Amino acid sequence: MINIPKGTKDVLPQESYKWQYVEKKAREVCRLFNFREIRTPVFEHTELFTRSIGDDTDVVKKEMYTFLDKGGRSMTLKPEGTAPVARSYVENALEAYSLPLKMYYITPVFRYENPQAGRLREHHQFGVEVYGGDNAYLDFEVIGLAHKFLSDLGVTGLVLNLNSIGCEKCRDGYNKALKEYLSSRLNEMCPTCRERFERNPLRILDCKVEGCRKIVADAPKITDYICDDCRAHMAALEKLLKDYGIEYKVNPNIVRGLDYYTKTVFEFVTTALGAQGTVCGGGRYNHLVESVGGKPTPCVGFGLGLERLLMLLDSIGINIEDDNRPDIFVISQKPDYTDECIKIVKALREKSVAAETEYTGRSLKAQFRYADKLNARYVAVIGESELNSGEADIKNLADGTAEKIKIDKIANYILEKRKCQSF
Repeated sequence: MINIPKGTKDVLPQESYKWQYVEKKAREVCRLFNFREIRTPVFEHTELFTRSIGDDTDVVKKEMYTFLDKGGRSMTLKPEGTAPVARSYVENALEAYSLPLKMYYITPVFRYENPQAGRLREHHQFGVEVYGGDNAYLDFEVIGLAHKFLSDLGVTGLVLNLNSIGCEKCRDGYNKALKEYLSSRLNEMCPTCRERFERNPLRILDCKVEGCRKIVADAPKITDYICDDCRAHMAALEKLLKDYGIEYKVNPNIVRGLDYYTKTVFEFVTTALGAQGTVCGGGRYNHLVESVGGKPTPCVGFGLGLERLLMLLDSIGINIEDDNRPDIFVISQKPDYTDECIKIVKALREKSVAAETEYTGRSLKAQFRYADKLNARYVAVIGESELNSGEADIKNLADGTAEKIKIDKIANYILEKRKCQSF
């Protein structure tokens, strides 16, 4: 037997309806906010990620699936969704469209890391991107979309953690202060952080090693070093959040391990499970487009892991109904009537009624059990008397009631029940 690769997971038929529901909700909220879908390839030139994410990040150094194609070119399965969108924006001259340009994606991403609950080597992201605007209104637009999406799904205990990591003008001063603080304790830090110390000390704040986390707990806060422009941007965003009732708190410990982030960074966390867990994260990245060869273009967006979200919904008891069920199962009283049942099912489907019938010769009793297992809403038994009279008993499997309906009117009957929200 050939087993599934480590860190991947099959989405089985009895689970896929949950994915469809969440993806539908994502598309619905993006439609409300006038975001349009963009789809980028599963693999890109490796250079895209080394230039945008940074060749000293853990993602590039340790986690990317990189390979040479048959032409000897270095390719990488995309480890995140943002850089490919930037590449597409530049390559397809999307700046020619009316700005701001609002896009979203639902995509698989790949990272070679130790698999854990909600975080696999192949996982899936829902993300949004806004290109062409540098004011706090667009930060608020992205945050508002994430808030509505999560709220519509029923995620409770949501808190927005907010920070500003400044811009290139004010980050130099902070990096200097941070290095001064860390220099005396450098030998106590992990090898990765000792490397980061010279190249990008800000990333040390994002280290997950417990010893490093304790060291940086009392480090200088970046919010004390941001310039007037970044401070005004943060203040404007905070005012919008207060005005529109989105609960938040400033958390100066939120940073980003990717090179392209500037100014706003944020995370939605939930206390619904008794401990804070990040649901989605995002921020502003005004230098990303430049890093992949485009003109300076301000951008803001977020990314959200669907596996983790589905795990959260299940943990807090959000019940997602399986709508992938037959409206009616047409039961053949004998195998002799299978052809007639198929004709009935075909006619029902042409009128947008989800219909199913028996194809394998099950007994009458076994067909009822099968219809129940499929969670069909109604059943109709077709035999000689029903075909002669042109009508059949339509039984509601939920309450056991039945009505005699003309066979050629079954579709109308089902559609009327649906209209009246009887199911």
